[in-house]
This record gives sequence, C-alpha cells and structure tokens, in this order.
Amino acid sequence: MTIYSVFDPEFREFGKVLTGYDTNELIAAMNAVDMPAEGVAYEPWIDSLEATGIFKELGDNAFGGMPIELGMCWGYNKALNCLEYHRNSEINIGATDFVLLLAKQENIIKGELYTADVMAFKAPAGAVVEVYATSLHYAPCMLSDEGFRVAVVLPRNTNTDFDKAAAKDPEDAMLWARNKWLIAHPDSSEASQGAYVGLVGENITI
Repeated sequence: MTIYSVFDPEFREFGKVLTGYDTNELIAAMNAVDMPAEGVAYEPWIDSLEATGIFKELGDNAFGGMPIELGMCWGYNKALNCLEYHRNSEINIGATDFVLLLAKQENIIKGELYTADVMAFKAPAGAVVEVYATSLHYAPCMLSDEGFRVAVVLPRNTNTDFDKAAAKDPEDAMLWARNKWLIAHPDSSEASQGAYVGLVGENITI
C-alpha cells in the first residue's frame, strides 16, 4: 500500500503536526526504557516521561489545561490487527520513525469497517503528531528491525480498566477500556481475548 507522510495533504483529514515543542529530552527518556523481548508493550503513563518538561507544555497547550497522561507504546509490530478511537485527539511522538495505520470513524457501517479504507502515514522521529478523535488508529508499525518507540499523550486515565455500565447503544459493544473503543480483526490476539470483531478484509502488514 502507499505510505504517505504526515506532512502530505492526505493526512489533513486525519490529524496535523504540531510545532514549537522541543522533544529531545522526551526522546532521551524514551530511549532509556528497555525494549520488550518480543511483541508490543504499552503503558498509559511512565514516570520518567512525565518528568520531562514537555509533559506540562502538552497539558497546558495541546490539551488546553486538561489533565493528561504521557506514556509509551513500544516494541515490534508490522500489522494492523485492530483499530481504536477515543473521544479526543491523541498525540504521538516517536523516538524512531514509525508508520500509523489510520481510518475514519464515519467508515464504520453497521459495526464493520473494511481494511481497504485504511491508509498509512510515516512520521519522523521527534515530530509531534496529533491524531484527531475521528481517526481510528492502533499500535504503530516499525520501519526497521530495531522496533519502534512512540510516546502516547491522552487525557488522564484513558486506556485504563474500569467497570463498564450496562449497554445503551450498539457502539457500547466496542468499548474495551476507559475512553477506548476497539474494533478487532478476526486474526488478532485481541479478538481471541473477547474484543469486538468488526474489521473486514486483509489484516494489513507493512
């Protein structure tokens, strides 16, 4: 599939690149975290990342004073597997170059989304990439055998466990964690764990 850049016009409907932030201290802190032996690791917040100066700046500026979390998704991945969305934008900052696989929320029809509607975007290390709330995304894809490290900035407590309320709307079947709606491909490990299966077509691999 075509891999666009987050600086290309095709990315405008999915998000934007924020400017004015110094990411060097954050990248150093991310690189100090050990890589997993295999697969992908994710932590909603990591103390050493939140100790960097950009943490307060992102909360004050990019999130307009909202309490945020600064965590990381890192490891080894080349596949789509799932797509998720939140009720807000997500900010990604890579210590490495990485690829985001993205789709639009309005393409979910009767609980299904075709993987043919997914687009790929490369982000360079250090870029502050905002992914809009209406853009479905998941674990980044690596561009080298060394894996990827991508900081993830979200409102505080997103992606944490909570007791789900009784379902009110069909969308509630996709609610997987706090402020996290997830659509899995049938071939994914998440599907075998009980995640809502709604991705139709090829499980895209970069």
